[in-house]
Amino acid sequence: MTAVGIALSYVFVGGVLGVATLLEKKQWLSDEGARKFIHVVVAHWILLAHFLIESTLVATVIPATFIILNYLSYRFNLLSAMEREKRQREDLGTVYYAVSLTIVTFFAFHFDLMNAAIVAVLAMGWGDGLAAVFGKAFKTFKLYKMKSFAGTLTVFLFTFVISLIVWQEAVFILLLVALLAAFIELYTPKGFDNLTVPLAIFFTLVLLL
Repeated sequence: MTAVGIALSYVFVGGVLGVATLLEKKQWLSDEGARKFIHVVVAHWILLAHFLIESTLVATVIPATFIILNYLSYRFNLLSAMEREKRQREDLGTVYYAVSLTIVTFFAFHFDLMNAAIVAVLAMGWGDGLAAVFGKAFKTFKLYKMKSFAGTLTVFLFTFVISLIVWQEAVFILLLVALLAAFIELYTPKGFDNLTVPLAIFFTLVLLL
């Protein structure tokens, strides 16, 4: 089962990157749209890992390899669908994404904390990934620097809904966690939210639930 999980993990991520690249080249997605597509869809790897991988080491090594690969892509612009235009590439968001996924995966498998991991990773994928999209789509007022009320609300809602689907209880605590996620995403410098948001959600859920 683990061997299947390893193979499917790399096929899954490679497939997502391939589809995003194709959609970008066909101009069905903008450069930023391709990045958001990858950001959201790759987060679902945590579900694949949960069902198909048993070893903590194996589960951790898979996202860890993408720390290296994502850095190389960032440094040499290997995957244009995943990288911002050169003039905008002021952060290591894709690398931090892999770092946070590696940390969360290790703790989730080693200490049997998979529910918290699923919420943290999917909230990063959907909430943080779509915050800017909804922020631009709905012209609401700015809360902090370039971040809007609509974007912050997106993080809050996705975090709360995903956590409620996973837990279906302790609603007040889940509301607090969602508020924390939205607050942290709002005030975290660009790119670093791929680290701060999932790690904050994960460890807060572990402590409170």
